Amino acid sequence: MALTGRAALLAALGSVPVGLLAPSWTGLIAVNSPLALAMMCDYALAAPVRSLRFTRSGDTSVRLGDAADVTLTIENPSRRPLRAQLRDAWPPSSWTPGTETTASRHRVDAPPGERRRVTTRLTPTRRGDREAERITIRSYGPLGLLNRQGSHKVPWTVRVLPPFHSRKHLPSKLARLRELDGRTSLLTRGEGTEFDSLREYVPGDDTRSIDWRATARQSAVAVRTWRPERDRRILLVLDTGRTSAGRVGDAPRLDAAMDAALLLAALATRAGDRVDLLAYDRRVRALVQGKAAGDILPSFVNAMATLEPELVETNSRGLASTTLSTAPRRSLIVLLTSLDAAPVEEGLLPVLPRLTKGHTVVVAAVADPRIQKMATARGTVDGVYEAASAAQAQAERRRTAEKLTRHGVTVVDAAPDELAPALADAYLALKAAGRL
Repeated sequence: MALTGRAALLAALGSVPVGLLAPSWTGLIAVNSPLALAMMCDYALAAPVRSLRFTRSGDTSVRLGDAADVTLTIENPSRRPLRAQLRDAWPPSSWTPGTETTASRHRVDAPPGERRRVTTRLTPTRRGDREAERITIRSYGPLGLLNRQGSHKVPWTVRVLPPFHSRKHLPSKLARLRELDGRTSLLTRGEGTEFDSLREYVPGDDTRSIDWRATARQSAVAVRTWRPERDRRILLVLDTGRTSAGRVGDAPRLDAAMDAALLLAALATRAGDRVDLLAYDRRVRALVQGKAAGDILPSFVNAMATLEPELVETNSRGLASTTLSTAPRRSLIVLLTSLDAAPVEEGLLPVLPRLTKGHTVVVAAVADPRIQKMATARGTVDGVYEAASAAQAQAERRRTAEKLTRHGVTVVDAAPDELAPALADAYLALKAAGRL
């Protein structure tokens, strides 16, 4: 039972010392019986909070950056009207800073035996599962002198999914894919492509594509058209070790790697390829495989939602063994990891021959755009030192990439905003060259 501001005012008007109100009702009644009686009646008329019934409904998932609405239904089974203030508590990362107070607090007025609904709008700032904490409700009497207060636990979980910012690049990559697939006038041919159809020769076509037998049977020169092979296997491997925790801009490297993986998965699915996902550091953190084309993206974002970087050194031998067991047949393995010299030279390079022996391997890494900015700094002593340090870091990164290239690995090294389209371009280039 709490003493409200109105009760304190009435106590003052009734010449009742405030100190007498807290210890017990006995002293209050002895000093000012009418006021005490009014307060007791007000408290008795407040709807009980323990008997209230709560149910939840609404969104169970939301993309990071969007809003989710969770509806709370309050049922008042008592014979007294409910006049209450309610706080629907969630973890701090469920709201953008500064909005929690207004979003989580609600005024509730429910007549006896009726229900009321309030909606809490969540605007999460981090991926993962956000679980409702406790509901605190404060029920007032008709005079607002005293109140009843209690808490209830009503479970509900909202899963915050990766945002997939690189989706905007998908139309242009699909247009390029249609060119490779022979659906437009620009046709390409690679060593591993499949015969598609015959069409009439136009100036500029590769003469090696002329089908002389078909030409002999008709009056015009016929050329073969080709399309990249379909039903290839692709395994996306997310390194969730300590290097993925490094922040580039406002997000960890792992988030940029996820965004690139989603774009490549969407593109490869449209190309008719089969795509699986593996997240690993010292053990398997997520594994998605064998999904139908329509289920790949939903399964991927659901698996990625709860992934967080682990502050441990990635076990490269374990990663290689798990990758090979997940992709026993020839596949395109896309490893989204770091290009830092020590982890690559001590961990990845020794196990790389096992991967490249039977698979095509692509290593994609998130570069820090601030390094490029530092490399151009001039004018001050600090700027010159920053430029020298940045140049050294870039040179070391290039040497690491060259070592991987000598092992037959395709390296994609780009800033967070550019990694996803660059990785998609590398995939299309491999497909055009018939290496898948």
